[in-house]
Amino acid sequence: MQFRHPELLYALFLLLIPILVHLFQLRKFKTESFTNVAFLKKIKTQTRKSNSIKKWLVLLTRMAALAAIVIAFAQPFITETSEATLPKETIIYLDNSFSMQAKGPSGQLLRTAAQDLITTIKEDQKFTLLTNNATYRNITIKDIRNDLLQLPFTSTQLSEEAITLRAQKEFTNDASTSKRLVFISDFQDNASTYQQDVASITKSYIQVAPVIKNNVSIDSIYVSSRKPSGIELSVIISTLEKRETNTAVSLYDGNKLLAKGTASFNENLDATVVFDVDATAGIEGRVEIDDPLLPYDNTLFFTINKDRPIRVLVINGGNSSYLQRIFTAPEFEYIATNIRDLDYSIIPDVNYIVINEVEDISPSLSGAINAFAKAGGICTIIPSSTTSPSSYSTVLQNVSSLQISNTSKEKKLVTTINYDHPIYRDVFDTRIENFQYPSVSESFVISGGDPILKYQDGSNFLTTQNGIYTFSGSIAQKNSNFKSSPLIVPTFYNMARQSLQLPELYMTAGVTNVYDIPIVLQEDGILTLEQNTSASNNLIPLQQSKGSKVQITTTQTPAAAGIYNVVSGSTMVQQVSYNYNRSESNLRYVQLDKNDNYHTSVTSLFDAFETRDNIQSLWKWFIIFALLFLVLEILILKFYK
Repeated sequence: MQFRHPELLYALFLLLIPILVHLFQLRKFKTESFTNVAFLKKIKTQTRKSNSIKKWLVLLTRMAALAAIVIAFAQPFITETSEATLPKETIIYLDNSFSMQAKGPSGQLLRTAAQDLITTIKEDQKFTLLTNNATYRNITIKDIRNDLLQLPFTSTQLSEEAITLRAQKEFTNDASTSKRLVFISDFQDNASTYQQDVASITKSYIQVAPVIKNNVSIDSIYVSSRKPSGIELSVIISTLEKRETNTAVSLYDGNKLLAKGTASFNENLDATVVFDVDATAGIEGRVEIDDPLLPYDNTLFFTINKDRPIRVLVINGGNSSYLQRIFTAPEFEYIATNIRDLDYSIIPDVNYIVINEVEDISPSLSGAINAFAKAGGICTIIPSSTTSPSSYSTVLQNVSSLQISNTSKEKKLVTTINYDHPIYRDVFDTRIENFQYPSVSESFVISGGDPILKYQDGSNFLTTQNGIYTFSGSIAQKNSNFKSSPLIVPTFYNMARQSLQLPELYMTAGVTNVYDIPIVLQEDGILTLEQNTSASNNLIPLQQSKGSKVQITTTQTPAAAGIYNVVSGSTMVQQVSYNYNRSESNLRYVQLDKNDNYHTSVTSLFDAFETRDNIQSLWKWFIIFALLFLVLEILILKFYK
């Protein structure tokens, strides 16, 4: 038993006063003489004993009544737990990720949970609400009712660890308060760890679950092949359970329906739907299916812009016909010129430069390449077998800090491929150990940079630094068979592709994306991203002008899926598409430990809180006891003889 005002219990010492008065009563008796003394003496003895017992009983009832009154004023109570009397700090995490769009017994999981909070939490109770993308501090249900009912879904889903860290920042440092953290989520099985214990914080878990889990989603789209008449688009559709019925798939260009297809799911629970489209004029694309479970993954946006070729400049000192066969239209715009006829003014306007076996790099060309590389351009240097190392040392040292020296006339085999380098990362399905090794008869020694291809002795055949790719030897037919190697096409093709990283068909919203826009901005010019359907999602992304292109980097924004116009001033340059991450489409859930902190509904949790916090007051009982003792005293005085 505990007391709200324990200091009042000191009043119980006042009970000593009636005890002392009773013990030290000085009452005088007057003696009377009677004839039969023996008989009277016996009666007197009996009366004194009876009076003494009666007085003790009266004293005890009065003391008990007084003690009961004192205890009643001290307000005694009992509790279920020790934390019931502590001040409470409550933080509620409400998962508003896309998986909470699934339908539960009473509707969408998020809407049902929000409604349960509104009807269950007392209107005057203060708490903090956390969602995946917002924080509402020190509010009541009355303050947040409308926001709860209209809470938007988000593609972001925080881990329990991240939520706990956010909650710890919101809790005060007062050690005397009871800190409660409530999780309301479906708890997807996404390799996260749940039900982690944290000192000084009591965690409670409410797991909500959908009635139906057989979700169908559009996973991805890609260009599977290119044809003279157009391109072939492949759309991947997946489901979580075997389906007997097919799913209709629609392909749109803006609001125009281009084609319709049907997804028939195989044993792997996925399907590929192929569309042949004419993309010469560009496509503002959208793929749609009709599935009622999770609306967010029923649409996939993509963009095919009008072809913008990568401009390739080949500065020749030797034969470059093999390069012309690699850099073909419409993907590339091939420009070849002899070193003697080079127009230096076109260098800033191209994306990729190949210095092909030029015997001597002049200071003017070295300066132009230096400026080109610093502006973000990509350049490949193929040395001539008839030149000296000093002819290339200036440009290599100034631009890429590479060192070139010595001429080796020993034949070498190219045996090592850096599979992790961007130009080879997506080329090979497996890491080949034995292949037809290219060979080089004469070569220079080039040190430094990031090696891409190496000789069998470990020295560099192809290395890169600061946007400069450098071969250590001539690849002319008389010096090397590299042109006949399977490596020739992916090597030059991907080096050129590195020079202009055009946007993909679509990118994932909310993560880091880097791509180039082929435009030359005027001074103080900027590019903006403007969504077709919502002006509120327009933004100015992080951007850097690099000569003939602008490199754009997006991270947390844009957060909304859709097609965005890349705008310079009032002119639309091109379009880019963003889609939500599809991880929320996996409706697989963890099995939480069903301990005292596990609950299936908001109502059951807050009922448990009320039980734990229940304080049963006892002062009324002590008032009743006091009255009973007073009544007992009256009865003793009146009827006890």
